[in-house]
Amino acid sequence: MKKIITVLLVTLSLGALAQKLPPLDKSPMDMAYYPSGYPILKIQSKVTEPLVIRAIYSRPQLNGRKIFGELEKFGQVWRLGANEATEIEFFKDVQINNKTVKKGRYTLYCIPYADKWTFILNKDTDIWGAFKYDSTKDVVRMDVPVIKNDSTEALTITFERSDAGANMLIYWDDVKAVLPIAFKH
Repeated sequence: MKKIITVLLVTLSLGALAQKLPPLDKSPMDMAYYPSGYPILKIQSKVTEPLVIRAIYSRPQLNGRKIFGELEKFGQVWRLGANEATEIEFFKDVQINNKTVKKGRYTLYCIPYADKWTFILNKDTDIWGAFKYDSTKDVVRMDVPVIKNDSTEALTITFERSDAGANMLIYWDDVKAVLPIAFKH
């Protein structure tokens, strides 16, 4: 019996070692929080305000490419990152473009133009790319101006405090876009 168990364990171990693992993703997944650094603040017992927003996104790299107008065509829906479409979760009701957005998880798309971006919050989640984007599930849209910026190699999303709540800042290539999010009181 002992021999059978040993042979079984060795066989299972060899099978596990032979399993082919997926390659490392070229566009790693990341998260941005408001308040910024929330998980670190939480473990350090330095939280001064509750968690309001979390964005989960993949961070594609420039790699010498021209992004807006070429890789990401002007006027076409973009997943606002790479791989899975960017998701944003609100832990309380907020306002975007003067419309109430209920607490919950949404997909965040973008339509880039040379002078502005149209942000789209959509109810359909767990989506890869923007291939199955369905405008009938849009919750809110908002146009924001594009701001010329120093070149940023990796797509970066971060949040900053604003008078009304928080701004979501998106940097990539030589542009920056700011999505204002107001907190309901």
